[in-house]
Amino acid sequence: MTNASSAPRVLSIATTNPGQAYTNDQLIDLFDVNDSKLVRLFRNSRIGRRYLDLPQARPNGRIEAESSAELAAKHKRGAVAAGVEATRRALETAGLRPEDLDYIACVTSTGFLCPGLSAYVVKELGLRPDVHRLDVVGMGCSAGLNGMQPLVNYCRLNPSRHALLVCVEICSASYVFDGTIRTAVVNSLFGDGAVAAIFGPRGESAAAGPEVLDFCSHVITDHIDAMRFDHVEGKYSFYLDRDIPYVIGANVRYPIDALLSRNKLRIRDIAHWIIHSGGRKVIDSIKFNLGLSSHALRHTESVLAEMGNVSSGSFLFSHRRLLEEQVAAPGDYTVMMTMGPGASIECCLARF
Repeated sequence: MTNASSAPRVLSIATTNPGQAYTNDQLIDLFDVNDSKLVRLFRNSRIGRRYLDLPQARPNGRIEAESSAELAAKHKRGAVAAGVEATRRALETAGLRPEDLDYIACVTSTGFLCPGLSAYVVKELGLRPDVHRLDVVGMGCSAGLNGMQPLVNYCRLNPSRHALLVCVEICSASYVFDGTIRTAVVNSLFGDGAVAAIFGPRGESAAAGPEVLDFCSHVITDHIDAMRFDHVEGKYSFYLDRDIPYVIGANVRYPIDALLSRNKLRIRDIAHWIIHSGGRKVIDSIKFNLGLSSHALRHTESVLAEMGNVSSGSFLFSHRRLLEEQVAAPGDYTVMMTMGPGASIECCLARF
C-alpha cells in the first residue's frame, strides 16, 4: 500500500479518434460480409460506431485489402499524428508545456516502430532531449496500466516531476479480410483511438483526477495463446479465443481481492470502476463475477458503443468521461482494470 501523501495524481486526460466514424452496418457492406454468422457477429456487438482509417471504397462500394507495407505505413502515420494531438490536448488541460515533461511512456500493439513512438513524440513536440523514454509493445489491451506503473513510480520518487502516458492503437492497421470467424471477431470489435494522460503533483488544476495508490497484476499462463498476433497472408492478424470472456471472469477476483485486501478495502468501498471496454461478453462476465451494475460500468459500456474496443487506451477514454461528469467526491476510491494477452488482468487503485 502506498503512502497517499507521496502518491502522484492524474493531472489530465485527453483523447482523439483518427480516421472516420463507421457504423457496423456500413462496415458489413465495405468488408463484403455476407455470411449470416458473421453478420450477426457484427450486429450483436453493442457497438454503434467506430473510428477507422480505411482505404477509399472502390466503385463497387467495397474496400481493397492493403498490403503489409501499406498497413505498416498507416500505423506509423496514424500513431505519430494521433499521439502528438492527444498529448498537446493533455498538456493544455494540465497547464503544462512540452519541456515540463520529464518521463514519457508510449504504448502501441497494432504496429511496430523502431525508433519507438516515444522518439517521434519527442521530436514533434520539442520535448527536452534528456527526457526519460519508454516504449511498451506486445502487451495488447492491458498495456495502458503496464505503461502507467513506471511513470507513477517515477513521480512518487520525484514529487515535483511530470510524466506522460500515450496509448495509441491504429487497430485498422491490423485488419485482415478473409471471411473467417477469426478475423471477423477482430474486424467487428476494434477501433482506432489515442489517449494521453499526465501524472504529477496536484498543482492548481481543477481538472485533476485521483491520486494513484497501488497496482496489482495477475497472469493466467494456462491461456497464454488465447490472445495473440499471428501472421496471416504475410500480415499481422490478432486472434481472440472464444472462451476469453469466461477466462477473465473466472479470474478477475484474484487481483481485485489482492489489491483491495492489502489496502484494507472491500468491493463495496469502491465508488468508481474504470474497466477496459474489451467487448460485450467480457464486460458482462466482469459485472457478474464482481457483482457490479451497468451503472457502475456506464463509461466502459458507452466507450464500447461509441468507439469499439480501442485496445490499450480504452480505460483512459472511460476515465476521462468520469472526470467530465464531476461526480467524484474527495476520498472516493476508484479501481482501473485492463485485460490483455498473457492472458493478464491488470488493476490499479486510485483515490480522489
